[in-house]
Amino acid sequence: MSAHLGPVIDLPGVEGAVLSGADGLSLESYGHYTELLAAELSALRAVFERAARPGGVGHVSRLAITTDSLEIVAVTAGPYLAAVALTRGVDTRAAQQALARMALSMALPGAANAR
Repeated sequence: MSAHLGPVIDLPGVEGAVLSGADGLSLESYGHYTELLAAELSALRAVFERAARPGGVGHVSRLAITTDSLEIVAVTAGPYLAAVALTRGVDTRAAQQALARMALSMALPGAANAR
């Protein structure tokens, strides 16, 4: 069982999930598309944050992408990115809520020491 991804991997329609660092390398993964989720979403996060910096709008905290076959949702917490790929058409609310709770727990003081 995954230490951090457990709450999302049993949700309906999950095809893959990943927890990655700012470098795009997977720290934990489950299922399919994990390299895509870790590397490419970390790169997208960096691009969006670079674009947002001059406008002073802050850090990217959530990404959502829809493809022909997948609904992809990602949240960030400090240097970490947690993402889940779901079958297209599945309601993403439960995944969004689980990822938000995960991000909050990773951002709490002392959470880094609990890993």
